[in-house]
Amino acid sequence: MPDSEDHFYSNLPIHKMPLHQLLVKNQLFEKVISSWCVIITDIKRSTAAVNSGLHENVNLIATGSIVAVLNIAFKANISVPFFFGGDGATFIVPPGIVDDVMKSLLKYKENTLLNFNLDLRTGIIPVAEIYKNGHTLNICRFSSAETFSIPIVLGDGLAYAEQIIKGENYLLADHHTASDEIDLSGMQCRWDKIEPPENSDEVVTLVVIASEIAQQAAVFSKVILHLDQIYGSPEKRQPISVPKLIFRTSFNSLGKEMKHRLGKIKFLELIKSWFINVYGYIYFRTDRGKKYLRQLVEMSDTLVVDGRINTVITGTAKQRLALEQALNQLEKNNEILYAYYVSGESVMSCYVRDLEDDHIHFVDGADGGYTQAAGILKQKILDKFNALR
Repeated sequence: MPDSEDHFYSNLPIHKMPLHQLLVKNQLFEKVISSWCVIITDIKRSTAAVNSGLHENVNLIATGSIVAVLNIAFKANISVPFFFGGDGATFIVPPGIVDDVMKSLLKYKENTLLNFNLDLRTGIIPVAEIYKNGHTLNICRFSSAETFSIPIVLGDGLAYAEQIIKGENYLLADHHTASDEIDLSGMQCRWDKIEPPENSDEVVTLVVIASEIAQQAAVFSKVILHLDQIYGSPEKRQPISVPKLIFRTSFNSLGKEMKHRLGKIKFLELIKSWFINVYGYIYFRTDRGKKYLRQLVEMSDTLVVDGRINTVITGTAKQRLALEQALNQLEKNNEILYAYYVSGESVMSCYVRDLEDDHIHFVDGADGGYTQAAGILKQKILDKFNALR
């Protein structure tokens, strides 16, 4: 039934007003249904992995966890809000698919440990429990593009879930069995590191949290407005541009993607992937291929609002210094804490179910931008906590 609890998210209206206005319109946000669950994947010691040069693996593992969940949701004809975090992902999942999702992610966790020696923490907490402990979780759908909408979450519910799932005493009850197989079809990593567009010279990965949950919407609105005023519209600060896309066809990169998808390298499959990639060169010169590339830019996931702001933007050093000045003032007023990481390129992993109109592209700053920025923010939070003691 289209109006059942499983379709709560897909039944939400999509709002197209400027984001800084939407954030302060409390009446447009809905409380997440308490029968849903929050599921989080997160690579343990991801900062150490990134610093030792494994940032590409870290990104691909995070992307794979999203692909696994979205393939299950697609088969059930359900829309699931998800949030890419560079070294993991967060999902808000309805009861109808929650068991399948957990079994699949547990299998993926096993594969990740076996193939890459990286531990993908996977945990679940019912939304009802989040509410029972006094936390909030409000959601709406936002679109700044024709074909692509994203969930916007306000409240501290996801931060609480993350704290519990990453805690030392967290036990994964009732989910001991992994799936026999996992569907990672559509997962791709075909693009080389992407240089900033023309007239930009750096990529900034920015993470912002509100100091007070009660003021979260208002301060996030201020931050987004600063981004709009300093960097221009979301299109102008978009780090992905068609002229800078470089298609990679090396067996090494195709093999790495295959290992994530299948758990091993299959020689015939590798040859097939290589031929498909070679065909890609021709396809991207056709009208359909050019349309796909234009959509790719539009459907690049460069903004995540999940109780904090995570965004990858591009611009000049002068713009970054202006933003830093504005954010420093908000931090001085005790409205926010923030951190950013600057890189010379962005990286992109993809989920392509259909070349025509069903593809999503996950963007991070090169060298583990999100992970690096989160590490800086963690230290800031710790310093602030120690100063208050």
